[in-house]
Amino acid sequence: MQILFLGAPGAGKGTQCKRVASKLNLPHLSSGDLLREAVKAGSAAGASARDFMDKGKLVPDEVLIDMFRDKLSSPDCAKGFILDGFPRNLAQAEALDKLLVEIKKDLDIVIDLDVDFAKLSERITGRRLCSNKTCNKPYHVKFAAPKQDNKCDDCGAELYQRSDDKAELVDARLNEYKAQTEPLIEYYGKRNILSKVDGNGEADAIFAKLIECLNVKGLKVHA
Repeated sequence: MQILFLGAPGAGKGTQCKRVASKLNLPHLSSGDLLREAVKAGSAAGASARDFMDKGKLVPDEVLIDMFRDKLSSPDCAKGFILDGFPRNLAQAEALDKLLVEIKKDLDIVIDLDVDFAKLSERITGRRLCSNKTCNKPYHVKFAAPKQDNKCDDCGAELYQRSDDKAELVDARLNEYKAQTEPLIEYYGKRNILSKVDGNGEADAIFAKLIECLNVKGLKVHA
């Protein structure tokens, strides 16, 4: 099964994608993780991406697509995959469509994790990550606080706040999402593969809704 998740920053895509990926035993692919993996592996696409990153420039869409081509064509994705946060705009969506035709795959479902925008700021600014890159466990100061203040429960490393999760940048990120990514809801809706899932509330309840949504698509799995 090939699944794409949409949702504004702070909607909980990363958390829910990891849970769904674990339940279905499918690779969870975010553009950020894939970028780091390709650079570390030294692939042609990774080397190209590193050139742009070293110059402080954004990685172009064509380089991102090359990385996704390498990954989606690999044995890891033979049984399906979960895309998280890519594509981010219509141009990337169209490029992804061409890539999927090329590798003879298609999206089975696009899930829009819908959260009230008024609640997103609290979610984003409260997020923290373990500074140990091999751990990278996520936390939230209100909804998933560590047992010891500012310390990772698993490895004891200090927690940190991503620079783009700070309050002064949140409005800009949400406005960018509205302008660039929200149009994808209509784009995939016209193809009758879009399902909207209420992303407000407790994580376990949202996960149960996601499993129910997937079951409607013919996947028989219990939450």
